[in-house]
Amino acid sequence: MTETTKISASPRRRFALWQGAAALSTLALVPLATGAMASVDASTQAEIARFMDVYLEVKANYVEPVSDDKLIEGAINGMLASLDPHSGYLDARGYSSLRTQTEGEYGGLGLSVTMEDGVVKVIAPMADTPADRAGIKAGDYITHIGGQLIFGMTLDEAVEQMKGRPGTKIDITVVREGRDKPMELSLTREIIDLKPVKWEVKGDVGVLTVASFSADATTDLKAAMLAVEKSLGKKPRGWILDLRSNPGGLLDEAVGISDLFLERGEIVSQRGRKKGDTERYFAEPGDVAQGAPVVVLIDSGSASASEIVAGALQDQHRALVMGERSFGKGSVQTVLPLTDTTALRLTTARYYTPSGRSVQEGGIAPDIRVPQLSDPDYASRPKFRESDLRRHLINEKKVDDGLLEKDEKADPRFTETPEQLKAKGIDDYQLYYALQTIGRINPAPRMAQGTKPPAAKPTQRN
Repeated sequence: MTETTKISASPRRRFALWQGAAALSTLALVPLATGAMASVDASTQAEIARFMDVYLEVKANYVEPVSDDKLIEGAINGMLASLDPHSGYLDARGYSSLRTQTEGEYGGLGLSVTMEDGVVKVIAPMADTPADRAGIKAGDYITHIGGQLIFGMTLDEAVEQMKGRPGTKIDITVVREGRDKPMELSLTREIIDLKPVKWEVKGDVGVLTVASFSADATTDLKAAMLAVEKSLGKKPRGWILDLRSNPGGLLDEAVGISDLFLERGEIVSQRGRKKGDTERYFAEPGDVAQGAPVVVLIDSGSASASEIVAGALQDQHRALVMGERSFGKGSVQTVLPLTDTTALRLTTARYYTPSGRSVQEGGIAPDIRVPQLSDPDYASRPKFRESDLRRHLINEKKVDDGLLEKDEKADPRFTETPEQLKAKGIDDYQLYYALQTIGRINPAPRMAQGTKPPAAKPTQRN
């Protein structure tokens, strides 16, 4: 899931920035009490009366008895669904799921999904999960679960079916544009451990992969940087921050991770409906990377919190952003608890990069566009972004007219095929190109004549 979210308790708790991936259904409460009715204008009262007319007719004349709970929840869901893809009502199951995504682990497939025309559409698979290993890609449609057509289910219902006890099997049908036949996949559910950070050493470069901006991601990333330095026995020549297919997470973690690479300056601002609703977040002194070159990798699955980090480091000229244009989710959701088990998730603000850019619709354009040539489906697979979601918020400033065309324009520098790259031992072209770029930005020092180079260290992972 991908959204920029905060949580309100009574003092509001700040929560997550999950990408518009899980557009859950929503609700609105109808003020029926006399005092509440008196507080709204005549036109609003007339609309509420119209709602009540429909409610009473359904209650009295529908072919089967319908409970008040079902009718009111349906009305609430319909109201919020009419706003934007990221506002919604969280029932007990949905609210618990949101907390799990930011704080815990669960048994499932490792997918970030949304609902489109009654069918589940994949935003991105999480790295090294059953979905990722089965070859599910962004833009794929899941049409059947266990042989049952899921068309018409709510997103919550479909997601609940994909979750389950670790070790259990699940059969799903996946439709991919450009393929003649659906793909029938059998997957085994696993514990989707939401450890947000992985690290590895490639030569003398530290590669940091942030899978989500869940709780403690900043602390984990700082520890990973120290682990890289310990493994190398020195400061790395540079860092690669891999945010590809990262659907978002907690706003505080996005700010914290940006701050690890910044000495000063604004990281992000969020602006609500009123002038007084603007909040700004700034870096504190202390660049943990100590000025070493940084490359940030993004793709069409990098959303929300990922875009905050990429945009901050790009605008502050602290990192080179590389890969593909990001998802383009630039709105903030506030989670407002209604009871101990239910909540309202409402879009309350837009966020902006330090230079004042809104990434809504357009996303973050990389400084260097690098296609994932090692992916055999790359050229034919359609990209799926915020601008493809129905009722998405429109950017206040029009997206550069040439942006989409630039995405599709072939670059003569990138012509190698997956087979050619595989023969060279390159299974991740974007990462390979980023490593080459770090080498060009900060080349290794020349050895004095007659000096033997140190033995190369093997690649290590946490």
